This record gives sequence, C-alpha cells and structure tokens, in this order.
Amino acid sequence: MKQRVLFICTHNSARSQMAEALLRNIAGDRYEVASAGTEATRVHPMAVDIMAGRGMSLETHSSKTLQPFLSQDWDYVITVCDDGNEACPVFPGGKQRLHWSLPDPSSVQGSEEQRRKAFEQAARSIEKRLRVWLAASPTVS
Repeated sequence: MKQRVLFICTHNSARSQMAEALLRNIAGDRYEVASAGTEATRVHPMAVDIMAGRGMSLETHSSKTLQPFLSQDWDYVITVCDDGNEACPVFPGGKQRLHWSLPDPSSVQGSEEQRRKAFEQAARSIEKRLRVWLAASPTVS
C-alpha cells in the first residue's frame, strides 16, 4: 500500500505545488501525493514556468483548500511554510507531521530575474529536503 503525503502552505500556489510535483518526480509512484493551502488562490505562473524547466508540468494543477483533505488519512502531513504550520498545528488524520520552514518565493519583489531566482531557490531547497527525507524514510513497497 502506498504511503500518503500531503503538502500544506498558505495559498497552495508555489511551495506546496512544487513539493507535490518534485516528490512525484523523485519517488515515482511509491507515494500518493497531494497539496493544499489554508486559502486557495491560483498556481503561481512562475512556479509553473520553473517546474516546466525541470521537466515537470503544473499546467493541470489547481490551488486547493484543506477542506477536502481533512477527513482523509495521511501518513505524512508536511507544512512548507510557517503560516501553514501555525494555521494547522494539528491535522486530523495525519500520522506524522513535519514542518519545513521555506521562504515564500512569491513574496520577493524586484526584477523578473530576481523573482525567478527566488522560485529556482525554492525548488532546489524543496528537492534537497525531499531527498534527505526520502533517504531517512523507511522503504515503501
């Protein structure tokens, strides 16, 4: 049985979306993966662009609220921002809770190049954390 992983951030627009795509890409079909936000907005166009450059499409992704996921069981609930962690100190159905404090790339002001670098850095940070976490996690059958 696949282990289930839910990534949470504030708007489900960048960090949690990238984490969902990256885990699918790195781990293949070993996990059932989803992402949600305490508020839903839209998937940030820069997140879509950065992930496309890494060979992962977010084109069909949409921003989702937590509501549909609250009644489900999750092996891991991973918050990827401080606001998401504060808004969900306890998550019903979450067996293991992890928090990764990652800066919000969409909050970076400046040129397009500066904003792009922030999103690229976020993707690199998420990928690094995922690889460390996967190396330490029990093997999934």
